[in-house]
Amino acid sequence: MACSHTAVGQRKSRYKPPMTDTSRLPADSALPVWLSSLPPRLQPYAMLARWDRPVGIWLLYLPCLIGLFLARVPTSLHAMDLAWALLFLVGAIAMRGAGCTWNDISDRDIDAQVERTALRPLPSGEVTLNEAYIFLGAQLAAGFLVWLCLPGDAKIVAFLSLPLVALYPFMKRVTWWPQAWLGATFNWGALVGAATAATIGFPAIVLYLGLALWTVAYDTIYALQDREDDALIGVRSTARLFGKRAILYSFLFFTGAAALVAAAATINGAGRVGALTALAFLSHGTWQAARLKASGEGDALAVFKSNVWAGAILAGGFAFSALLPNPKPKSLFAGEEIVGKAPSEQTSTEGNPTANPAGSETWFASDAARALARDDIEIPDATETPPEE
Repeated sequence: MACSHTAVGQRKSRYKPPMTDTSRLPADSALPVWLSSLPPRLQPYAMLARWDRPVGIWLLYLPCLIGLFLARVPTSLHAMDLAWALLFLVGAIAMRGAGCTWNDISDRDIDAQVERTALRPLPSGEVTLNEAYIFLGAQLAAGFLVWLCLPGDAKIVAFLSLPLVALYPFMKRVTWWPQAWLGATFNWGALVGAATAATIGFPAIVLYLGLALWTVAYDTIYALQDREDDALIGVRSTARLFGKRAILYSFLFFTGAAALVAAAATINGAGRVGALTALAFLSHGTWQAARLKASGEGDALAVFKSNVWAGAILAGGFAFSALLPNPKPKSLFAGEEIVGKAPSEQTSTEGNPTANPAGSETWFASDAARALARDDIEIPDATETPPEE
């Protein structure tokens, strides 16, 4: 292990060489060009917020778009949706950074014992605990400004996600299913997107549950990298729980996610486009399982990152469905625009107690009467007494 418990939280020298030296980066980090151009003193904060790993931003942002676009399927997209999409992006950057900062504050002792995370800013001493709290507050302030711009219902929904975010870092210590808690947390944006577009109905709830299963699938894949270290320090995960069948169970969760997404799309009227979108999403999950089965856990990080494309499939498919014109309802019988009212329907029914009052006819009798009247076919009066023979 790179660090011991005694080294955690100790402040090293204030001078830090530029972080272009990749040997000083966490094993799961890649230093992008724009990050390496930041002043050396700011680079640890960018890494604390995981700006060097934007996959998490996309996985938090895409559910917002998916929920918004699916809610727009019955009514089509609005020009304002572009503004909502940009607002969701800013919120995803701020809140994902805040969540990662809070996670590192809570897990600083654990991270110091895991080879992949021992060089993160807090356990390595690049950032002190007090500095991390100040940075956390700044990111929450940015998220609060985004929250103020949301519609009323969306404000309430977004506010309800805070307990999920606050408790997530501790789930790996009390349950074998921290990935399920992450799924409930990371996909809350789907409900916020639905509330922004309209209201949270049954399709939005089904979609949210499906996306939560998707998160269990991809975060199980991500946790494959840490199984040995997690076992040594007692951290729980679905990757450890599923053992040798982790890839199989991950695929099953992906399949369940695709089924629920398809159900939500069908209920909300996405039709064939929604079905094809869910099928393409499932095909991507099948590819992920096949790649892991063939190459082993060494490709876990790359496969995890590919889930950005899986989410993009859903967002793009539902956006396309929302742009399509709504089909006109079909009927077996002629409507008002084809068969006008017969003259007999325009006369008063007063004095005929057996006649139906206007508007009380059944749809079948009304259409049949109009069709016969159009062709000048006389309809016998049922109230007349037939002549005696």
